[in-house]
Amino acid sequence: MSRITALVVVLAALAFPAVAQHKHVGMDGMPGMDMPAPAASAPAPASSTIGGMTMPARAASSAPVPMSIHDDAPPAAHAMPHDMSQGVRPGTMTGMSVHGDAAQSSARPMAMGRMQGGPPPADARSPDYSDGVAPSHLPGMDMGEGARFALLQFDQLEAFAGRDEHGQRWELHGWYGNDDDKLLLRSEGEGIRSRVSEGDVEALWSHAVAAYWDTTLGARHDLGDGPRRDWLAIGMQGLAPYWFEVEATAYVGPSGRTAARLRADYEVLFTQRLILQPELEANLYGRDDPRRGIGRGLSDLQFGLRLRYEIRREIAPYVGVQWVHRMGRTADRVRADGGPVTDRQLVAGVRVWF
Repeated sequence: MSRITALVVVLAALAFPAVAQHKHVGMDGMPGMDMPAPAASAPAPASSTIGGMTMPARAASSAPVPMSIHDDAPPAAHAMPHDMSQGVRPGTMTGMSVHGDAAQSSARPMAMGRMQGGPPPADARSPDYSDGVAPSHLPGMDMGEGARFALLQFDQLEAFAGRDEHGQRWELHGWYGNDDDKLLLRSEGEGIRSRVSEGDVEALWSHAVAAYWDTTLGARHDLGDGPRRDWLAIGMQGLAPYWFEVEATAYVGPSGRTAARLRADYEVLFTQRLILQPELEANLYGRDDPRRGIGRGLSDLQFGLRLRYEIRREIAPYVGVQWVHRMGRTADRVRADGGPVTDRQLVAGVRVWF
């Protein structure tokens, strides 16, 4: 028999016992798949010689020894572990040991690792992401919702010249408080020949009910010619869609007197400093007040256009024009006194705030 035929026969004879002994698949090298080595088999002859070729037998440790075709080659020099690990320590994971023998698998139940939970570690991040850093106390850096601020702004501080009347006019508002609640001060009026002809002052409590809307509740006191009138005021103000500033207030006074004021204004920015501001105001009364020259119904409409230039945000001189039109019974009283029902006035003034 030729040497090649003899080699094939020997390899086949050795392969059948090896398959019978290795029932499991070698997966010890995979992370978490620790597999015990099979039990040691019965010792085998050290070597066998067939046709002049030396064939080393399996070592007692069950580690396969490669075949050598040279008589002088040491078998242990090329030995490889049966699990193909090349000497690398198998990875382990709790509860993930796999065994080829069912009896061994039932003998070692899977162990579950510690579940997530419990107190955080000592170096965990703080819930508010501050990491123990205290808030800044620098002026103007307080971002708390409860911080209180104050503002006083003269929207109109001007002189006007009409067909029959010349004088001065003011319109201001100021507030103190936070984003939710404010003490609000509003006033408007005009003076002729160094005296106040008409005007009013309002002290209100403003409370935020939506992102851009506040309710107002307070009192109003009338100034100027005629008897002083006091009113309970309730209303709403805010920013309407398309950036219209809107204010609506209802008034209730003694002896069943009622009134209402509606106002809206808008800002047209030609540049960041040059701004045109249209403004519309309407006043209504529920009953006649002859001593103050007011008739029942829609009393007057006022429409103004003011073009201002903001030297700074706090200081802005302006020029413009204002139309005043009396209506209904109020217009009848003005005619009876010889005054103009409709008056166009040129205005010049300054808008400032502190």
